Amino acid sequence: MIHYSLQCADGHEFEGWFRNAGDFDRQARDGHLTCPVCGGSEVSKALMAPAVSGARDDAGTVEAVVENAPVKQAQEPAVPVMAMPNPHQAQIVDMMRKLRKLITESADNVGSRFATEARAMHHGETEQRSIYGEASPEDARELVEEGIEILPLPVLPEDKN
Repeated sequence: MIHYSLQCADGHEFEGWFRNAGDFDRQARDGHLTCPVCGGSEVSKALMAPAVSGARDDAGTVEAVVENAPVKQAQEPAVPVMAMPNPHQAQIVDMMRKLRKLITESADNVGSRFATEARAMHHGETEQRSIYGEASPEDARELVEEGIEILPLPVLPEDKN
């Protein structure tokens, strides 16, 4: 997967993930990319700069790791958006918001105790009820392997995932 900062002809900036550089080029050429702010279909890559982080090896030498990262512009705060090559994007995101609201309004938020609570209900130690909360990928994998049915909550653009 490759991550690009994108910009529409009106200057709106957003992000997108693609399988490879050719995938971006093909979607842009075929008009499948649209700005989530204004709906414009003239989308191009925005200026990117390398993000450098360092790690010391056993000898104390710093090895730099370079990744593409978007250049932050001070004049306008970033807007959390989602790039989807789908003309019905707004409808899909709206349905995801409604689904998430329905789930969170009808379930108990158990926060970081999600895995513990789910196991207790599965083993009959506590009353069965709808719950939601946070679980690490490892905890989620273990719950599934134990036969405990779980589903991720819909991730929304404003979640900054």
